[in-house]
Amino acid sequence: MDVAVFILVVLAFVTVSGALVRLVRVPLPVLQIAIGAALAWPAGGLHVEIDPELFLLVFIPPLLFGDAFSAPKRELMALRGPILDLALGLVFFTIVGFGYALHWLVPSIPLAVAFALAAVLSPTDAVSVSSIVDRNLVPARLMHILEGESLLNDASGLVMFRFTVAATLTGSFSFAAASMSFVLAVAIGILAGIAALFIAAKSLQMLSRITSTPAEAQVLVMVLLPFVAYLIAEHFGASGILAAVTAGLLTGYSGIVRHMAVSARIQTISLWSMLIFMFNGSLFILLGLQLPDIIRKVPPELTTQHWLFEPALTVLLLTLCLIGLRFVWIWIGDIGAVLAARLGKRKAEPFGFRVRLAGSIAGVRGAVTLAGILSLPLTLQDGTPFPARDLVIFLAAGVIICSLAIASLALPAVARGLVEPGEQPGAAEERRARVGAANAAITRIEGLAGDSNEGEAAEMKLAIAESVASIYRRRISLSEEARAEARESGRIELELRLVGIEAERAELQAMLRRGDINDHTARKLLTEITFSEAILKGREPQD
Repeated sequence: MDVAVFILVVLAFVTVSGALVRLVRVPLPVLQIAIGAALAWPAGGLHVEIDPELFLLVFIPPLLFGDAFSAPKRELMALRGPILDLALGLVFFTIVGFGYALHWLVPSIPLAVAFALAAVLSPTDAVSVSSIVDRNLVPARLMHILEGESLLNDASGLVMFRFTVAATLTGSFSFAAASMSFVLAVAIGILAGIAALFIAAKSLQMLSRITSTPAEAQVLVMVLLPFVAYLIAEHFGASGILAAVTAGLLTGYSGIVRHMAVSARIQTISLWSMLIFMFNGSLFILLGLQLPDIIRKVPPELTTQHWLFEPALTVLLLTLCLIGLRFVWIWIGDIGAVLAARLGKRKAEPFGFRVRLAGSIAGVRGAVTLAGILSLPLTLQDGTPFPARDLVIFLAAGVIICSLAIASLALPAVARGLVEPGEQPGAAEERRARVGAANAAITRIEGLAGDSNEGEAAEMKLAIAESVASIYRRRISLSEEARAEARESGRIELELRLVGIEAERAELQAMLRRGDINDHTARKLLTEITFSEAILKGREPQD
């Protein structure tokens, strides 16, 4: 009962945060972490012990699957070079650079443990990046690189974290064995994602052949997909995170949705939108709930004279160290890309200083880091306490909060003006797609009308086909001025149609109250109206 009440309280505050974020004007993750900390700060407040493995299983697969599914695959493929450079190269660079810096700054932390903290801090958080970074401020190319990096570096960072922890426990480390294990973990993780996608496709295909199968059954298959991918990979000791990401990236290309009924597709989209919001909010509130206990247990190694100043300064210096290492690596990668372009006689597209700085600040840490560091064992193999465990947990939590705060405050100022005003490339691409689709529609309509036999019915069909085709031709031939006029007329039409839908809904509800129709009829018609309203509200005025 206590667990159920706790879950309901967390979900209630997730809902409240969605309304408050419009008033306080801070990024939603920061607000939700603050709410969690406020709930847990009093002695009698909310408290929860996080099981790291359960935490990773419940939250990470659906969130990363959703981010991977919605990520722009074409852009990620085009930018695979810099994405892999950050997702792999920067992880190892961070482990070495940050590990030695931490050991130098806090000598009481053994070097192997410092490397473990560096490994778990090396991944950026996909959820935090998408929540913090404003797409209207950051250039599209940089945003795509940040998205791709955050989807892939969780796997590399956590795999290296396991190796460093194992080295601490055993006192030995084999670079060759670690390298082979890393390659196997990545390969099996990718195969697990593909296997889960195959299982889901076969399940949907089987359900589609069974008559009268509820659409909800097909929706449930899509909900279970990221969890199945994660569990398959973890069962074989591979990266479950990479398996969930692989499944999300390949879902759109696999054609799996063709086995789903139309109603199941609509329900899946709506359900995933709700689940992502719910999991996102719950994750950050749970993160905030951990902070008071962590802060109250400030390790004595950081409190020689000043209880608050020295720990805060240490966390700030370590966060700035992470940002600095990231800036240096992006700068080196930029130089390498320019040299490679010149050798290949291609046009170089280097980042400027402000773009590199924005990309460095945007590398925020989040829930994966906290879950990873909380999974540290309590003791070594000989039964002695794990060295500096409480200290590195405190530092990891502090860096998460500090990186979120710095990104929230500094990123808007650094990125302001990087995106030139004017038509976005996506708008031009959308217009080209509309023209191509309209031409295809005209060709198909004219072909069907031309196949008709002679007679009155054929003439009527030709007339109707010409009328429908003329709508598409007008859409293609619109000038810029006409497009502006069409957008305005589309806005007015949208307003009027929404007014009409509201009148329909009110009349159906009145008929239901009067007893003119029963609940089944009312529910069916109100559902149709709701779908129509959702489509209209999600539609931009046509170009």
